[in-house]
Amino acid sequence: MIELKNVTRRFGDAVAVDRINLTVESGEVCVLVGSSGCGKSTTLRMINQLLPHSEGEILVDGKDVTAMNPEQLRLNMGYVIQGTGLFPHWTVARNIAMVPQLLKWPRERIDERVHELLTLLDLDPATHANKYPQQLSGGQAQRVGVARALAANPNILLMDEPFGALDAITRENLQLEMLRIQSQLRKTTVFVTHDIDEALRLATRIAVMDRGRIIQHDTPENILRRPASDFVENLVGKQDRGLKLMSLRTVRDLMQSYPQPRQPEPGADGLKEADSLRVALSIMLWQNWNQVPVFNADGEETGTITRERIIREGA
Repeated sequence: MIELKNVTRRFGDAVAVDRINLTVESGEVCVLVGSSGCGKSTTLRMINQLLPHSEGEILVDGKDVTAMNPEQLRLNMGYVIQGTGLFPHWTVARNIAMVPQLLKWPRERIDERVHELLTLLDLDPATHANKYPQQLSGGQAQRVGVARALAANPNILLMDEPFGALDAITRENLQLEMLRIQSQLRKTTVFVTHDIDEALRLATRIAVMDRGRIIQHDTPENILRRPASDFVENLVGKQDRGLKLMSLRTVRDLMQSYPQPRQPEPGADGLKEADSLRVALSIMLWQNWNQVPVFNADGEETGTITRERIIREGA
């Protein structure tokens, strides 16, 4: 758990973060979102004390961060930044192994961990372990950055606009990867972004910041349904909130399930249980489908869903 209590950060006479209170529960993904200069990255960097706070109290698992050894504090937190921060003269494997080496893990354990993380991040160890960062695509390099942050199996993961410099397709793929990894690892994560759609997709809870203050801290659904101010309402958008709400739910939520999974007809078209209702509606409108079969991750047909029900109940 991470707790910020009346935390302020000043740069000279300028107040970058102004008396914020924030609790991030264990296993939760808290996304800090807001416009440039609102204090979200400053807030993130105070958690691992890359920036000391001017006032207030920051607790990690009940312990005051100012009472901890700063190096040990940072070694026990994964940290991912925009642009990866990989060492260009080190191989992928050595970059990932950096923190375990500092913690003096045995060589065999480090090698096993590097292999495990490359596999988890969908990078073939045989192909990628001995490459250098300049030999990777942007998406591959960012995956390596995430692997390095996870290398010592920290309880806390800090991510400062990690996908901000990537193209839209790579960015979306990495967001999906993060959701998959989080479902397996359940890390306590603080994630910074200026993109409200990214925040809605990834967050357990969202903290909307403006001018150094937290304006609203709530679930994605409540942020959309009950924005606390005009600023929050403008941030989430007034015209497409219904579609954004559909992005928070999956086909699994509204499908009519069969008693038992079935083997599909050869070449059958349909939707996946994990597809968002927004994606499902878009596909059904494009294909002019009124009712379609739904498939699970194993390719079995598990039910059906109708366009009418998505429109009626999706938001």
